[in-house]
Amino acid sequence: MHARLALIAQFFRFGVVGTVGFLVDAGVLWVVMALGSGPYGGRILSYVAAASATYALNRAWTFRSAARGAPVARQWGLFLALNLLGFAANYGTYATLLSTTEAVARWPVLGVAAGSLAGMFINFGLSRRFVFRQPAADKA
Repeated sequence: MHARLALIAQFFRFGVVGTVGFLVDAGVLWVVMALGSGPYGGRILSYVAAASATYALNRAWTFRSAARGAPVARQWGLFLALNLLGFAANYGTYATLLSTTEAVARWPVLGVAAGSLAGMFINFGLSRRFVFRQPAADKA
């Protein structure tokens, strides 16, 4: 039972970090669009910014006990590489809604939110299993 509660707490922290990531993603998208970028190219930039922010927060908080031994640059690169699957779900949802839904075309942030949810479970599983693996002695 303790392991299940620990997993739920970890997923909750991951969700809180994801909320911060959403704010970074939406904020950067808004800024780069205001500077003249389109909503598709701008989303690539905003996603990289959000993924970098969530990596740092997940390393420091969500997966803090598992993060200590790995070199930061290598772990960040692995995080970005593996989370491309979550990004595919995230961006695919965003692009589909942007091109098919009038409200999302008017307010792209709605598509960012939907995309964030679509990629969340994939990113949690990949991050937990491959990027921030618990040391064998710490697994419950």
